[in-house]
Amino acid sequence: MNDSIPGPFAAFEGPRRIASGDLETVALAIHDRVASTREALLAFDETTGRQVDIDLRGDREGVRLWVRNWLRYHAAQPAAGASGGGASREAAEAAAPPRRRGRPRLGVVSREVTLLPRHWAWLSSQGSSASAVLRRLIDEARKVDAGPARRREARDATYRFIAAMAGDRPGFENAVRALYGSDRDTFEGVLEGWPPDVAELAGRLATGAFEVADTLPRGYI
Repeated sequence: MNDSIPGPFAAFEGPRRIASGDLETVALAIHDRVASTREALLAFDETTGRQVDIDLRGDREGVRLWVRNWLRYHAAQPAAGASGGGASREAAEAAAPPRRRGRPRLGVVSREVTLLPRHWAWLSSQGSSASAVLRRLIDEARKVDAGPARRREARDATYRFIAAMAGDRPGFENAVRALYGSDRDTFEGVLEGWPPDVAELAGRLATGAFEVADTLPRGYI
């Protein structure tokens, strides 16, 4: 599956979760409640914390059609930081020039790299081509950065959700400071005073935000 396809989702009626699962389930749950409640009806991606603005015009079949179109659109978007797949990969392959005979390029892209003489001297002493050494160094740096990147994504996802669902609740500012300050105890303490469904999803989104920080070796870069 293309990493750009979001989900699973959750539907909230005020502070109470009324549905969770795929987008159609959530969209129909909101559609069925819109005429009978005065509470805010909101849908969220449970992975990114992003709010989904559902088009509720028309009947249930109209909502299903909107969901299909929405998912089709997101399936066609290139995934950030990923090689892509599905429709985006097919589009890229269709736009690519015809393959030539000989050794495949393996997706290599040529661009200018500017280095100081000492950098070129070090690369020349590594026993491999400069391109191969640079690719290896970048791959190693990406592995080291994976942990911090996951924490940033978890923090940002959590903030999106709590800003929408708990921005006016007691302790919100303390929760945000604790979230970005890696203070798990304070964050979880604030959640205890929030509605259970809101606290549960906020806690789940924040799971990766409090991992032990990784560090780069001294002088690595």
